[in-house]
Amino acid sequence: MNETTKSIFAKNVLGHPAALFVLFFTEMWERFSYYGMRAILVLFLVSAAGIGGWEWRPSQALALYGTYTAMVYLTPILGGYLADNYLGYRKAVFLGALVMTMGHASMAMEFHHIFLYIGIGLLIIGNGLFKPNMTSIISHMYKDFPEKKDGAYTIFYMGVNAGAFLGILLCGYLGEKVSWSYGFGLAGVFMFMGMLQFYFAQRIFGDIGLAPKREKGNDEGVAKLEFDGDRLNPFTRLDMVLIVISAFIGLTWIINDPLSKIAGVNFLRIGGYDISNQYILAGVLTFLLLLVSRIARYPRLTRDRMIVIVIFALFTILFWASFEQAGGSMTIFAKNYSNRVMSGAWATAFNFINITITVVPVAIITWVLFLLFRQTFGDYPLSNIILGSSFVIIWGIVFWMINRDWHSKSYVVEYQAYKKVTSSGEEKLIPITESTSAPPGAEVVGVEESIIEPIELAVGAKLNLLKLRKKFIYLDEAKTARIRASSEKSPIIKATVKRLKENEVEIPASWFSILNSLFIILFAPLFSRWWESKYNPSAAVKYGLGLILLGIGFAALAFGARHIPQGAEVASVSVMWLVLAYLFHTLGELCLSPVALSYISKLVPGRMIALMFGVWYIAVAIGNKTAGKMGEQIEAITSQYSMTHFFLIFTVIPIAIGLVAIALNPLIKRLMHGVR
Repeated sequence: MNETTKSIFAKNVLGHPAALFVLFFTEMWERFSYYGMRAILVLFLVSAAGIGGWEWRPSQALALYGTYTAMVYLTPILGGYLADNYLGYRKAVFLGALVMTMGHASMAMEFHHIFLYIGIGLLIIGNGLFKPNMTSIISHMYKDFPEKKDGAYTIFYMGVNAGAFLGILLCGYLGEKVSWSYGFGLAGVFMFMGMLQFYFAQRIFGDIGLAPKREKGNDEGVAKLEFDGDRLNPFTRLDMVLIVISAFIGLTWIINDPLSKIAGVNFLRIGGYDISNQYILAGVLTFLLLLVSRIARYPRLTRDRMIVIVIFALFTILFWASFEQAGGSMTIFAKNYSNRVMSGAWATAFNFINITITVVPVAIITWVLFLLFRQTFGDYPLSNIILGSSFVIIWGIVFWMINRDWHSKSYVVEYQAYKKVTSSGEEKLIPITESTSAPPGAEVVGVEESIIEPIELAVGAKLNLLKLRKKFIYLDEAKTARIRASSEKSPIIKATVKRLKENEVEIPASWFSILNSLFIILFAPLFSRWWESKYNPSAAVKYGLGLILLGIGFAALAFGARHIPQGAEVASVSVMWLVLAYLFHTLGELCLSPVALSYISKLVPGRMIALMFGVWYIAVAIGNKTAGKMGEQIEAITSQYSMTHFFLIFTVIPIAIGLVAIALNPLIKRLMHGVR
């Protein structure tokens, strides 16, 4: 054991070095910022301009979302290479956090499109520098304590989920309830504080993560042969050409997709004909040719195990293509098709549940923070002060949010509308706005609607409303002024408070995304014990179960949406179907996601692990982009068929592929040659 390792393990928190918890909180704030922004991105893009959104079509929003989530899994390949060879892990983490902070700051200025695109670009670059190098630092910290590594990664993984949970909860709430800029900005605030607390405490890692020193005669890069009969398989000139071609095709297609849908700029339109599908097919075939040609040149043992990894990669693409609907089509479903208003006892129950699942995790993490303070405050006071300040802000936002929800009131308001008979004989009520009036002879009636706001309104008070997709939005003075300034014909509806209703609360559409992190925290220990028991299933069975559980989650949504009419823009489906969907999706994720990288490390020679991790990131990126492409079809499918048909696609395909995975179990076991 070297001196650095001894000094790192000298001060412990919960049986692990305090340095691990510096990484824990840094990663927590990064995941806070990533998932907080991700939770509101699509909601912001599809929301009406009257409430600060950009009013994009879902196909446009999901094209951008798919490209963003794909790119954040591609740039870590380059970020890991730069850290290994030039920057060092610590500098890469710091620079990545700084670039991501700038990205969130740019997105907070969402009043102009260019700031959003700059922000997303900076987040992609920063994530590439940050993501792969946090775990690399942990790996080096525990190289002399391999028996403690599983526990260290478990603690680190809890930091990931804690950050995701808090980011979705708080950024989502601020974005939807107050201002999209506040939601994007809050993500940047905590990314900045996470960066500072890491920077001012980095001496705790000793010489781990410093920039690499290149010395003459260093033979660390010499490849070792792990298996009998193994041999080196260097990249040929043809391999390099295929890599360049497939990478160029993939990147240009990923970027061209949102460009063509949002800006109308399509580089793949030749002579009036769109060749996008043929173009990406050529890229896929080129990449497959590269894989086949390389794998075929390995000895049988290595070749068979790499075939298994390719099979698992295909399952992974299909899994993430469905799972990542959570940030896209499922968020749109929650926003427009779910009954998110809780009344009476249900409203009270939700408030208590929401308070519990918010306060308890924050309290536990604050206790861990206190333990870290006791060990490190004397050596790293500035880092601890910054970290402590971030939790003061968190507690302040939590109490503000609880107080706001607890004091929200539901009012019955009345506005004026006139009756209009359509050509089909249907009678409709058309609201009278500031710029419209009832036609001569039309019958004018008073229409009652409900609004929920954290304000005190007296009976008879006047207020302004905006109608969006059959839902009425309360407008404060700022929103009223913005709408009047941005529209020649004001869509504002004048209303009067008639009476106070019973207790009601409206659940933010982004709130449901926190269920994934919550269920992971609840069920991860059970799955961990399952994997350690004698009933631990094989890798193929785990993949199969993960895909089947994912499909069952979408089956719940398909069943819940069965009464939504074809082409409907809004509906009021029970939120319990969303809760069930997230439950089964999380159970599926626990079967598949945590074991994936473990099998890569077992199946390939050590000298190839970095390369295969890169291939794995490519598979996840393809899955994320495919999720966006499939989610884009929600408009077309629901207008031509129904919402149930849309979710049945994500039910049938994962379950069918899951059954195929289980059926392939005997073959995959043979190809793994004893690896368990």
